[in-house]
Amino acid sequence: MTDMTMTNTRATRLRRLNLAGGIITGLTVLGAIIWAFPLYWAVITSLKVEQDVLTPGIQLLPERWTLDNYIHVLTKTQAGIWYLNSLVTSLAVTVIVVLTSAAAGYAISQLRFPGRRLLWWLLLASFMVPIPALIVNHFVLMADFGLLNSWSGVVLPQLIAPVTVIIYKQFFDSVPKDFREAALMDGATQFQLFFRLYLPMNWGITTALAIITFIGAWNQFLWPFLAVTSESKMNITVGITQVYDAFGVRYARDLATAILAGLPLAILYLVFQRRVTQAIMLTAGIKG
Repeated sequence: MTDMTMTNTRATRLRRLNLAGGIITGLTVLGAIIWAFPLYWAVITSLKVEQDVLTPGIQLLPERWTLDNYIHVLTKTQAGIWYLNSLVTSLAVTVIVVLTSAAAGYAISQLRFPGRRLLWWLLLASFMVPIPALIVNHFVLMADFGLLNSWSGVVLPQLIAPVTVIIYKQFFDSVPKDFREAALMDGATQFQLFFRLYLPMNWGITTALAIITFIGAWNQFLWPFLAVTSESKMNITVGITQVYDAFGVRYARDLATAILAGLPLAILYLVFQRRVTQAIMLTAGIKG
């Protein structure tokens, strides 16, 4: 009788767990649908004829499919130039940020020099200052240096990345001291230690940080919008604001432009999904 009671109790608990799991799964699916619907609506709208977009009512699928909106953006605007500008500036920011942050993290972690602790505390303090709060100073400096409307003017203010330095420093701290001592006994220099020992042991972290830095640089809007007024120097995120029509708003065309702007990042995320997730977890851990 006792065994039967225990069996019934377990069965009841399993049914409750299955019910709770089903409810959580349903809520998750519902949340995913709600999140994805605006994206779906943007894609579908970009494939509609403009007259159909203005038709009253909800159309989950276009009555007339067309690629004219994408063709117009690619052939009638400077989208190619905007893509090139975004690619060059984002790659430049990524390479410089990763190299300088890795070097700074290594120096703070492994070298002993006067002011090292003060530098570390300044770095932590700078991490607490929001970058938009410095945007006026950045604009004045770039104007004084004559770097507005240039790639350099877009890149330089984006090189402030204390989070990346902090992450590198933490991982360099975790490298066993025995490796460093053995390399020093073999006559390795600091540059050899950095490039041949510490960086190769953290390629996964470097890749993750490079991807997330590239995504952040590509998505930048406020600073490139302020620093560049020449259409030929605009990034894709700023250039899409220049796609307008003299006769009013073209919703399908504007959405097609926005989708083209985000398409490279969507592909990048699909290819490097694990690395992007790892980088987000790393930066979230620092911010937490």
